[in-house]
Amino acid sequence: MNNELFIFCLRLADNCLILAHRQSELCSKSPFLEEDIAQTNFGLDLLGQAEAIYNFAAEIEGNINTPDDLVYKRNERSFYNFILSEQPNTDFAFVVIRQYFMSVYLKIIYTTLSNIKDSELSGISLKALKELDYQINHFELWIKRLGLGTKESKEKIQNAINELWIFTGELFERDNLDLNMEKNGYLLNSNLFYKKWINYINDIFNKSNLNIPKDAYMITGSKNGIHSEYMGFILTEMQFLQRTFPDAKW
Repeated sequence: MNNELFIFCLRLADNCLILAHRQSELCSKSPFLEEDIAQTNFGLDLLGQAEAIYNFAAEIEGNINTPDDLVYKRNERSFYNFILSEQPNTDFAFVVIRQYFMSVYLKIIYTTLSNIKDSELSGISLKALKELDYQINHFELWIKRLGLGTKESKEKIQNAINELWIFTGELFERDNLDLNMEKNGYLLNSNLFYKKWINYINDIFNKSNLNIPKDAYMITGSKNGIHSEYMGFILTEMQFLQRTFPDAKW
């Protein structure tokens, strides 16, 4: 169970870390100053969640690796974040949709984890839920604003939905580890999880005059360390200092 819980935590923390990195890239690039501050703060929230879960994972592993080791010393094939989370900030509509899809996913995960017996992981989840509620509300306002705005804004947000939808399938994939985590109360059943997630999406899209794409081929593979071409560039930037000056202290 400990090894499975360790990998489960890495999967969750990796998603938060990579999403935080993408958010950090928005610093000074958002549509206006207040939004710039908001997006940067969302990145800090996600980074805090990642740090807390990496700390917990390191304890589970028996402190063989430090939390920093888990971030800076793993290669691309050892990361488990969804391919969706590493998609680039193509334009602001892409940011809104990517972060919204993942924020709803994380909310469902943390809601389940907030009720488990493990006080440390449930505590992390309860704190994260407060942050995610604000993020989800913020992104929903943007989805409505763009979907019900001008012809151009509607086209941009619908295009982002169409382009990113193919990456949503693996959010509900289940391997043997996931099935065991389901049995132990750490995950919802895949069908129930999807139902909760799609209800959020349907509700906001209906209110924003936006459409869910028809069923299409879904890109998967992250649970086996398979990623898009963007992941290597993210890690090159993120891990550069540690790779150049191993175990440097300052």
